[in-house]
Amino acid sequence: MTYTPTNSDQSSWHATTILTVRKGDRVVIAGDGQVSLGQTIIKSNARKVRRLGRGDVIGGFAGATADAFTLFERLEAKLEQYPGQLQRAAVELAKDWRTDRYLRRLEAMMIVADAGTTLVLTGTGDVLEPERHVMGIGSGGNYALAAARALIDEPLDAETIARKAMAIAAEICVYTNTNFVVESLDA
Repeated sequence: MTYTPTNSDQSSWHATTILTVRKGDRVVIAGDGQVSLGQTIIKSNARKVRRLGRGDVIGGFAGATADAFTLFERLEAKLEQYPGQLQRAAVELAKDWRTDRYLRRLEAMMIVADAGTTLVLTGTGDVLEPERHVMGIGSGGNYALAAARALIDEPLDAETIARKAMAIAAEICVYTNTNFVVESLDA
């Protein structure tokens, strides 16, 4: 069976690679800056990674930008409601995301981290902790994930691993560029 792109596929927004690496005393989330519409690069320096709450949580998103910002705002509200409890805030957001009629339509994934926890949140209600302290999402996420897993046991710090893995993903995925935004926290 062959896949034939539909008009909606050709006009959908693409281009996100988000990677998290937790190693030693640091957790890092890195994201590329490319946003594409079909075969056209619309923007090369989008900021898909940012600090949340009081700056003690970092997050990155893959998916529709407006949807991701809505989810970031909702997560920040949950973090205010449950200060210092990222996992509880994330679970409460996932419940809302899955059950609220408006939120259910949002198309995005998020990676969030604080000093002790890294989580991936999806619209299907998943709140997942990554294996081996690395996770990638988005169009180049699997490439970055594979590269980070290959590098995790090397004598490199978390940020170096993230930058190298993102560079590898950018060489492979046409929807990923090398305009990286990297945020980190002490673990």
